[in-house]
Amino acid sequence: MGTDAAEVVETPTIPSFFKVHHMMCTELGKFVDRIVRIFPEIEAARPRCDSGIKALCSLNNAIVKAKSLLQYCSESSKLYLAITTDAIVSRCQRSKNLFEQSLCQIQSMVPVMLAVEISQIVDDLRAANFVPDKFEEEAGKVVRELLQRGAAASDSMEYAEMKALQIAASRLHISSSKAILIEQRSIRKLLEKVKDTDQQKGKILKYLLYLLRKYANLIIREQTDNTTDQNEGSFAVNDPCTNFVHTHSVDVESHREYKQYEAQADRFSRIIPPEEYQCPISSRLMYDPVVIASGQTFERIWIQKWFDDGNNTCPKTKKILSNLSLTPNAVMKDLISKWCRKYGITIQDPSIQSHVLQSLETSSTSIASLGSSMNDLRFPVDLSNISLGSLDTSYTSDASRNKFLDGLNLIPEQTIDDLCQYQSPTDASKMDLESLSNLAELDWESQYNMVEEMKNNLRCDDLACLSMSSKNFIEPVTKFVSCARDLHDIRAQRAGFQLLLTFLSKKRSGTRYLNENVYSLLSLFINSEVTKEVLDIMEVLSGHDSCRSKIAASGALASFLIILDSKIKDFQEQVIKILRNLSSSNDACSNLVSLECIPKFVPFLQDTTLARHCLVMLRNLCSNQEARISITQTAGCINSIATLLETGSYEDQEHALAILLVLCSQRVEYCHLVMDECDIFPSLFDVSVNGSERGKASAFELLRLLRDTNSNDDEQECFQSDNVTSDDAYQEKKSHKKLFGVKFPIFSKSSAPKKKK
Repeated sequence: MGTDAAEVVETPTIPSFFKVHHMMCTELGKFVDRIVRIFPEIEAARPRCDSGIKALCSLNNAIVKAKSLLQYCSESSKLYLAITTDAIVSRCQRSKNLFEQSLCQIQSMVPVMLAVEISQIVDDLRAANFVPDKFEEEAGKVVRELLQRGAAASDSMEYAEMKALQIAASRLHISSSKAILIEQRSIRKLLEKVKDTDQQKGKILKYLLYLLRKYANLIIREQTDNTTDQNEGSFAVNDPCTNFVHTHSVDVESHREYKQYEAQADRFSRIIPPEEYQCPISSRLMYDPVVIASGQTFERIWIQKWFDDGNNTCPKTKKILSNLSLTPNAVMKDLISKWCRKYGITIQDPSIQSHVLQSLETSSTSIASLGSSMNDLRFPVDLSNISLGSLDTSYTSDASRNKFLDGLNLIPEQTIDDLCQYQSPTDASKMDLESLSNLAELDWESQYNMVEEMKNNLRCDDLACLSMSSKNFIEPVTKFVSCARDLHDIRAQRAGFQLLLTFLSKKRSGTRYLNENVYSLLSLFINSEVTKEVLDIMEVLSGHDSCRSKIAASGALASFLIILDSKIKDFQEQVIKILRNLSSSNDACSNLVSLECIPKFVPFLQDTTLARHCLVMLRNLCSNQEARISITQTAGCINSIATLLETGSYEDQEHALAILLVLCSQRVEYCHLVMDECDIFPSLFDVSVNGSERGKASAFELLRLLRDTNSNDDEQECFQSDNVTSDDAYQEKKSHKKLFGVKFPIFSKSSAPKKKK
């Protein structure tokens, strides 16, 4: 069983991008994520009965199948996903049913709090509905109709191919050379997996590849020429025989319905039931409220399970109960019913278990079986003798291609040489986002062009970043930047750093492959013509715990402090944010203190946009003794911090008070310094009355420290004095401890009693 759990936890993460069926896959992915998170707890409960072990294995199997489906929808061909829409919907529904069946069986075998969480997932599963997007459904429909025509090759058949592919490409966003190349590569990968195991699926994939190769340049040209028409909701195709004009209205009904559903769900989510109507265990509206011996009300099924698990305490008060009896709370049930009727809400009985789900046929649950539903399709041409190699050169003859295009009045201005160049293996490898290993083999200008092209591709394709190998990406890019530095090529340096930034921003795991040399390289560029790009990267890296000490060790801190002395506000703001992140690292704190950085932060405490970042930095630095000394010795630092008690937000006040508390709790001299450098008592009094809860507590604590300091000073003076304190001296001390003409209550320990000695 431990192995099973490990397999679930260690499987690849759920994709965040899906080529087709995005809404369905996202919905299914949310369920997979929620179930994976609680799976270790379910396994830890160790259901010992045969049915429990079987249900746990079934749940593990359902997770694996659902993840496989999601991965398939993120990597497969858009066209093939569209024509197998019904199969994808069916598989999503099967995964949902498998989850529901397994979780319902496990629910009664785990502790009550885990059972509550499972119950919530089951309820959400029952409410889930997997509906395909109408645009994608239409794309699949027109391609299926094309596959089912079964006519011999002719001009009319070629027109039908073109029209079907134009509609499908428009609906599936296959409208650029890059998109077509990615789609072709996806189809080839499917063909490699299928090989001879599924001849029918292989024929379909070959035909789709055949269509893309034949009409690739036409799709690109048509999409470019008709951008305006598509935006207006129509696009036309001219038939040479009938001068037929096909106007396709953009169907936005599915999107409108989806937005209306979201708005309705959002409206209901804002209706928050009174807390007393919710079960303290499940945090949901109670269907059958009962009272237990402690006087607390719970949902019957959940409190009964709590008792069945061997508990004899109240889940809310934690007190031992005199008895475990359950008394129906009729008054509460009536109140809940009235509230539900008012807002049109229906509460389902949580004790009702779902009926036994019908068993699923294993033959239709594999990815390979998606093509089995296509066995009745006939093909317009015999593809049995077409090889993948011949597909690359199909319809490249000027005579055959132009004869057909002339009739349609859709001849692109692009020449056949341009098309061949577009299809060439060299350019295809440049578009390949999986590897940069050949970058150094190109001439310098080609290297720059490839980096620029890849940067633009990654910015608009999140999936490409996720599928790339971080190790194979980082090394060639950093080598490119290093060469650009040697060649003093600012343009190339900027492009290289922008590419690295895009990758690291979209793939957090990529930071693990940055070695010391990369950090040193970045630090060299901090004060250069590409400062902005390097600071952008540093800001991303400073957000990772594992990177902070490496940044500090690279020598970048000294360069950051140089920027603080500059007059470039944008760079200063970015450096302050980076240093704030780094200050949470002990190594970085030590290095910052050794560089005598604190005096450089004081001017920024007066900047409303940067003061908070500086306060957080100083608060983190206060854990270092040398930093505390530097804060107290830096002119204007404590006064600037105290000023923020008056002018800052609640959060600023909390940070400022935390700094002053750390200082005053360390040494009495710091207490005197705080009182001498600024008139802090009015601000403390105001925060203790009007601040946040945390601010009030900190203000009172600081006032107590200062009060005790004054009291100790008074006692010391009494011991050192040979004579009784005069009335004038007493009045002087008394006036010193008054605020706004009113004596502050926390300083009620006056020196008056000592006068009586």
